[in-house]
Amino acid sequence: MIAHAAKFVRPGSVRIASNYSVKLPNVAFKNPMGQKVLIVLNKATTSATFQIRFKGKLATTTLDAGAVGTYVW
Repeated sequence: MIAHAAKFVRPGSVRIASNYSVKLPNVAFKNPMGQKVLIVLNKATTSATFQIRFKGKLATTTLDAGAVGTYVW
């Protein structure tokens, strides 16, 4: 997870959101270029499908068990 943060959350980024989820801990940042970066960890023992909602738009994605996903837009 730290490797994901180091690569995509560059100096000057600001944490903009996170929500509490036992199985899918997550945190979102806005980087200096204005991009949003969401990092999600699937702590479950099975794959997990979830939705990312931003400004009225929705994206559905799936993470394998134990995987870390980084989403940039």
